[in-house]
Amino acid sequence: MSETLAAFEGGKMPWFGPPMSPTSMATARLMETRAHSLDVHAALGVTPEPTDRIRHIAHLAVRTRNFSFVTRDLTPPGAEFRIDLVSPGGDVWAFGPEDAEQTVTGSALDLCLLATQRINRADTDLVATGADADTWLDIAQCFAGPPGEGRSKA
Repeated sequence: MSETLAAFEGGKMPWFGPPMSPTSMATARLMETRAHSLDVHAALGVTPEPTDRIRHIAHLAVRTRNFSFVTRDLTPPGAEFRIDLVSPGGDVWAFGPEDAEQTVTGSALDLCLLATQRINRADTDLVATGADADTWLDIAQCFAGPPGEGRSKA
């Protein structure tokens, strides 16, 4: 049996980074497609209308918090953060325990743009409470590979 088939039967698919579940693989490809399509939109002078479909990207940004620290040789925080994001449709998407000491609040779109390094943190409405949450917003990255340089302030 090939290594690829054996890995998939274990519920994980091989990839550039650590093996991923089929659901995570699809979410990551959605994130990459959305992030890279922004360059095409910009070249055409068109601003895409954000929809609540970005929830998958926001969830990926939250799930890759520790990865953001590890790629920069930093120790990930031990405790989870509470993350409350306002969706394009106006709903609040909540991640993490309600009683977490450190929090991030703001626009879901801004977190998605930040974690795909399509925007500079200074150009978002994201607010961190706590030193680790503040650091995370400086280094957020939900794509595989080495850390990018990020975006310049607009």
